[in-house]
Amino acid sequence: MELFWRQGYVATGVAQIQAETRVLPGSFYFFFKSKELLLLAVLDRYMEILNSALRDPVVEKTRDPVERIFTLLGFYRRQIRESRFELGCPIGNLALELGNRSPAAREKLNALFDEWRGMVQSFLAEARDRFPPGTDFKAISTFVLTTMEGGIMLARANQDVRQFDRAVKELRNYLNLMQTGKKAVSRKRSRT
Repeated sequence: MELFWRQGYVATGVAQIQAETRVLPGSFYFFFKSKELLLLAVLDRYMEILNSALRDPVVEKTRDPVERIFTLLGFYRRQIRESRFELGCPIGNLALELGNRSPAAREKLNALFDEWRGMVQSFLAEARDRFPPGTDFKAISTFVLTTMEGGIMLARANQDVRQFDRAVKELRNYLNLMQTGKKAVSRKRSRT
C-alpha cells in the first residue's frame, strides 16, 4: 500500500516490494501470481479500512453531519501539507495512473469511490431537514469527491495548499446556500 501510494503502481517493482517487505520471491509468488493481483489485494484492503481510517474518526470528532464533510476534507488537507505535496489520495492517484490498464482494478477503484461517496451521502442524509426537499445527496456527494480530488491535484501541481482551500471554501459556500434556500422555502410556505 505504502509503495503504491508514495511512488505509484508502475514505478513500484516486484523486486522492490520483496526487498521492502523482506519476502522471498517464492513466498511472494505463492500468494500473488502477479503484481496486478497484489494491487487488487491492496484495493481490497483499502475497502476494509475505509470506515475505520476515515469515517469513524470523523464521526468521533464532529457531531454535526455537514461539518463531518469538512472534517473529512481537513484530513486530506493535513496529508497534503505533511507530505510537502508529495502524497494525494491513494485511490485517486491509482485511478489517474492506471486508467484502463486493469479492468479489475478499475472496478475496485470505482467501488472505493462509491463507498467514499456513500459515506458523504450518509452525512448529508443525516442533515436532510436542513436542505430543500428533493435535494440529490448522491449528486452532492459526487460534487464533494470531485472538489476533494481536484483540490488535491491543484494543490500538488502548484505546491500551494490554498488551491485546495479555495475549492473547499466554495463547496462550503454551496452547501450553506442550499441550507439557506431551505430556510427561504420554509418561510415562503409559512406565509402562504
